Amino acid sequence: MSSTPDVPNQGFRLSQLVYDTRYRSLTIQTVTLILVLLGFGWLINNTVQNLQDLGKDFNFGFLWNRAGYDIGQLPIPYTNDSTHARAALVGLINTLWVSLLGCAAATVLGIFVGVLRLSHNWLIARLMTVYVEVFRNIPVLLWILISLAVLTEVSPQPRDFKINPETGVAKAEMILFDTVAVTNRYTAIPAGSFTRGIDPIETPLAPISVNFLIVAAIVAASIWANRKLLANATKVQELTGRRPVTWWKSLLILFGPLIAALVVMGFEMHAPELKGFNFSGGTNVSNALVALWLGLTLYTAAFIAEIVRAGIMAISKGQTEAAFALGLRPNRTMKLVVLPQALRVIVPPLISQYLNLTKNSSLAIAVGYADLRATLGGTTLNQTGRELESILLMMLIYLMISLTISGVMNLYNRSVKLKER
Repeated sequence: MSSTPDVPNQGFRLSQLVYDTRYRSLTIQTVTLILVLLGFGWLINNTVQNLQDLGKDFNFGFLWNRAGYDIGQLPIPYTNDSTHARAALVGLINTLWVSLLGCAAATVLGIFVGVLRLSHNWLIARLMTVYVEVFRNIPVLLWILISLAVLTEVSPQPRDFKINPETGVAKAEMILFDTVAVTNRYTAIPAGSFTRGIDPIETPLAPISVNFLIVAAIVAASIWANRKLLANATKVQELTGRRPVTWWKSLLILFGPLIAALVVMGFEMHAPELKGFNFSGGTNVSNALVALWLGLTLYTAAFIAEIVRAGIMAISKGQTEAAFALGLRPNRTMKLVVLPQALRVIVPPLISQYLNLTKNSSLAIAVGYADLRATLGGTTLNQTGRELESILLMMLIYLMISLTISGVMNLYNRSVKLKER
């Protein structure tokens, strides 16, 4: 009987880093990382050397200098004596605000158009197709400029809403039950106030509205309680085969505490009223914000509509046929059967559209809206001459916003995906 002698252990050799498949990938990654770091080091060193040759240094101390310029749209207190950092914060809040409004409106409009594109009504389906093809094939900047042109050139002047004593009528009328006035300078909308509310908390950044926090907490608690109610109703249905009536309980839970809190705090709505040649009593929203929001919404909604249509078409027709066989109406079939399954197809590309809308908001400078690009990347950059610092800081802020949106939407995407057993 013969035996094979054991192969002697020769230990680790440097040649294995190249020829051994166990170490080759690690070697390649290490070399690549070193080359990338060396490239970044050379780039930073070259930039610093060029700045020194120009008599400049690299620091962000300019952010604490006096800004010296005014801003039209102020979500937080600001004067021209404030710092450049404060001006950048104002621009950041304006960017986040128009992005939030645009994403919400574009989602609602996009879902509506996407569903109607699949309508069996020939006229409605073709009208939605025309909308999608027109709005997504023209640059968003043009839609923003067109929106501003319509608001400034077609809309009436504030004084046109004044009643003529001779004829007894005005040249222009307010809309939505005389609560909104669209003028060539601004859009006057109702504003709310609390007569018995709690004073805001003053902070270095901005005053915090305690009344808003209370209302938000009540709304969140009501939504949580309503979800618990519906979950319990579903559990009872699974055990007994009968689903208890919950609609009136849901209405009471969702709106009862909120209405009670608003009454206790003395909430009042003030519709805008024409006094002299301008509206007062409500809130005057600049046409720059309205035009930017409208342009971004109409443009992005066309892409979201196609995403929704593709997601619905990705669901097997057998799902719809099975729902119809069970006696479900078309609208409930779409709401309960098709859309929940289509979300796993819709959400990933929807994230990209939210990111695009947020980045496209930087076109606000074209209509005079003071966003981050107009403050930090515009006036501050020109006054201080800190081009590199301003651009790098602006890039970092946009990157953080984009990563935050992606993270939140990915969490939602994981919550709606199919759960495997």
